[in-house]
Amino acid sequence: MQPSDLAPGLYLGAGVQLGDGLQIGVHVVIHPGTVVGDGCVIQDHAVLGKPPKLARHSSAPREAPAPLVLGGGAVVCCGAIVFAGAELAADVIVGDQAFVRERALIGAGTVIGRGTSVDNDVTIAARVRVQTDVYLTAGTLIEEDVFVGPGVTTTNDSTMARHAPDEPLDGPTLRRACRIGGGVVLCPGVEVGEEAFVAAGAVVARDVPARALVMGVPARVVREVEDRDLVERWR
Repeated sequence: MQPSDLAPGLYLGAGVQLGDGLQIGVHVVIHPGTVVGDGCVIQDHAVLGKPPKLARHSSAPREAPAPLVLGGGAVVCCGAIVFAGAELAADVIVGDQAFVRERALIGAGTVIGRGTSVDNDVTIAARVRVQTDVYLTAGTLIEEDVFVGPGVTTTNDSTMARHAPDEPLDGPTLRRACRIGGGVVLCPGVEVGEEAFVAAGAVVARDVPARALVMGVPARVVREVEDRDLVERWR
């Protein structure tokens, strides 16, 4: 890592590629190989391309990840950490103190809220809104136009680490334009259907049908989402 005169306290690793028209704050660290597209904003104390450090018992791949890639116009806010191997499409915003791990894929125009943790191997499509202090566990799949409320917790291991080393983990799947209320817990492997609505504080232990409105512990279907609330009416 070498200091750079492009911004106060900026350190760049070997092979970093910086696009045109960047805004870079103070005390930013960009690790080797990272690719930053045109017009990106990197705010104070952000760390880009951090290499992962795995526990000895981790079943995650051990090979070095690909470089971090930031699409044009992406914003990484103050104190956020984005690992090597992640990929942020155009106009993604990663909020203050957020954490995005290796092999996470984040689609165009998606917003990741302050303090949110996006684990390894999470896939998030375009125009998703993930609010403050959300945990997206490894293997989570989120389709377009989903809303994830503050404090949502996703899980992927029903045994809580008491399984064979090669047993796959099973993150939840959130289908297009579903909405997840604040403080919801999503159990391993559940699927929330397209345009479904999960009320605040629910614990989702089984699949939610498309357009179902569910609430409670455990979550139960209450009614169907009305036509007037579908995402097409709110673009």
